[in-house]
Amino acid sequence: MNTKYYTSGQFAGKAGVSVRTIRFYDKENILKPSYVNENGKRFYSDEDFARLQQVLLLKYLGFSLEDIRGITVSDTDSHLLLNSLRIQSKLIADKIEQMQLVAQTINDTTAAIEKNNSVDWSSMLDLIHLTSMENTLRTQYLNANNISARINLHALYSQNKQGWFPWIYEMLNITEDMNILELGCGNGALWTENVSRLSHSVDVTLSDISEGMLRDARRLLSEATPTSSVFSYAAFDCHSIPYEDNSFDLVIANHLLFYCDDIDKVCSEVARVLKPDGRFICSTYGSGHMKEISRLVQEFDNRVVLSAESLYDRFGLDNGESILSKHFDRITKHIYDDCLVVDKPEPLIEYILSCHGNQNQYLSDRYKDFRKFMSEKTKKALKISKEAGLFICTPIKT
Repeated sequence: MNTKYYTSGQFAGKAGVSVRTIRFYDKENILKPSYVNENGKRFYSDEDFARLQQVLLLKYLGFSLEDIRGITVSDTDSHLLLNSLRIQSKLIADKIEQMQLVAQTINDTTAAIEKNNSVDWSSMLDLIHLTSMENTLRTQYLNANNISARINLHALYSQNKQGWFPWIYEMLNITEDMNILELGCGNGALWTENVSRLSHSVDVTLSDISEGMLRDARRLLSEATPTSSVFSYAAFDCHSIPYEDNSFDLVIANHLLFYCDDIDKVCSEVARVLKPDGRFICSTYGSGHMKEISRLVQEFDNRVVLSAESLYDRFGLDNGESILSKHFDRITKHIYDDCLVVDKPEPLIEYILSCHGNQNQYLSDRYKDFRKFMSEKTKKALKISKEAGLFICTPIKT
């Protein structure tokens, strides 16, 4: 054997954890040994330390064993490890920011009690809300990781050199003094890629249901532009938009509506907050989008389904106009002409692992085999269809 292996005891000793911990992770299918000999003795490799690092960090951050099992893979190549470390770094930054807020609130509450000799119960609520933020870490990790994987694949291999976000920005037709709202802004990629084109006179409100996504957007935009003052941030559920009627010239929903529980309700809210001459721009997919990826994964293991439901069936390029027509008129559809040509397995694997299906259940224990399979498939450049576009519409005002 060319690879250096360690017994369970040696592996645990080098990592500074107990043998019992290593055996427990093995039993729970979180960290399996790289090699088991004919006598059943378990051995671990240097690569297993990378996975153990992920497991221990996520455990430290409060993730459950079930969460950890679902978001890590049993082998880590350099590409996936690099992206994982970047996401972990952002996660730690958020943890630090959260703990600083908790410390400041404790200090403020203590000072208020000492000054007034009474308890400010609203401060107690603030502390409860801050300490319960731990529950959002898992969602933030998954969202940040998934968004990064998807953007990366398209950025590397899209054949349309204009790019998706510059194309959308062009379709927005932003003019001076516009009041703009983006729903589900994610990490703010639409604006970071187009910030040099943005006028100082506009007001842009970036919204997302995830506080973590808004923190990412705020950081990225503050680093990217001196015009960051045009942006404001708001966390809310788009089923209930907290603004008055006729507030915005433009509302944007980039790949958002098909995730909403009640699309009709969201559309009704958008039409309400739009000015009479305002516009709603929403993007989505068609039934042929990335279809080759699903076929590839099914060829490897036909139990894998990359999405529990077809998003384009909920709101897609084929049925979108009929869904929007209840609340909007003058609806026009625009198609983004593009495809992917992929010649390396890693970004494609990363994309597959980011999907909303059951892939981790079947691929995590067979990652090495899956990587070999994908390496063979990408030896000759693999063409992947893209079927994406957007609708531009104006509200029906009574």
